[in-house]
Amino acid sequence: MSISEKDVLRVAHLARIRVSSDELEDYQEGLSGILSLVEQMHDCDTDGVEPMAHPQDIQLRLREDQATEPDQRDAMQESAPQVDEGLYLVPRVIE
Repeated sequence: MSISEKDVLRVAHLARIRVSSDELEDYQEGLSGILSLVEQMHDCDTDGVEPMAHPQDIQLRLREDQATEPDQRDAMQESAPQVDEGLYLVPRVIE
């Protein structure tokens, strides 16, 4: 799949990336290659393939969840202008 210079400049604008005229052809080739790969992946038959959470079949070692710091919520909220039931109250900014 081919991508035009106009498309590259539009994507660059959306991504807030400055692309010089010297780099334009490289970006054009790179993005066309990515779109070609996506097209090839779209053509693959994935019926019956179970989705994976990770590309490798590994089991992570997990540690016990332990609190290592003392609960200082009340002390921290003493300096807040307004607090209600443990929540900081702030002025509404969106109406």
